[in-house]
Amino acid sequence: MSDAMLTPSSSEPILRIEGVYTNIAQYHILQGVDLVVPRGGVTMLLGRNGVGKTTTLRTVIGHWRAHQGRILFDGEDITKLPTPAIARLGIGFVPEDMGIFADLTVEENMILAAVSGPINSARLDWIFTAFPPLKTFWKSDAGTLSGGQKQMLSIARAMVEERKLYLIDEPTKGLAPAIISTMAKALKDLKDQGSSVLLVEQNFAVAKALGDSANVMDDGRMIWSGDMAELAHDATLQERLMGLSLEAH
Repeated sequence: MSDAMLTPSSSEPILRIEGVYTNIAQYHILQGVDLVVPRGGVTMLLGRNGVGKTTTLRTVIGHWRAHQGRILFDGEDITKLPTPAIARLGIGFVPEDMGIFADLTVEENMILAAVSGPINSARLDWIFTAFPPLKTFWKSDAGTLSGGQKQMLSIARAMVEERKLYLIDEPTKGLAPAIISTMAKALKDLKDQGSSVLLVEQNFAVAKALGDSANVMDDGRMIWSGDMAELAHDATLQERLMGLSLEAH
């Protein structure tokens, strides 16, 4: 087992957000967010568009600064740390806008993401199995890839090294069903390796298939937390929390 997967206490959450407020310009986006991400498994972050899910992830990774409250990662207060320092502690981040370097090759994108040194060959073999197009286009510029292939590269960059926690923002958004299936399988493989994942996802079928626990946001606050299975099997609860009947999706 790699150092990235060693933890001081398996019973302690990998991530704890306590009373976090985040302002962006004059807008008060997060208004006292509390969130616990258990160690191991997939924690879903759900809710309608514009309620603060992406801001929550970006606040954890340090792209936005919490104005109040604190963020504990693996028992350490990371609230005021800069993004590079947070990443070095073992957090991988997949932004909604993919965050790849279009002018670099797929290979160069992956090499840059491997901050600890050369890419582990077994890890790369697993990534190629999960995302075969990345092997096919290894020497091609990332900007020439299709939208689905770019999303694969974005996730692969976060997965190139084992992380203690993966923050993934809407990985299946706008993708064709076949690509969604590939993406979901790769995320399940990551989960089966014992990784901890905080996943924002609008596709409820994907959320239902992958999620262990779920948290629902509205208006910058957490309004419900519980087992994903409980939410998945209660259409009335889904409609009350998110204003949608999701069972059909």
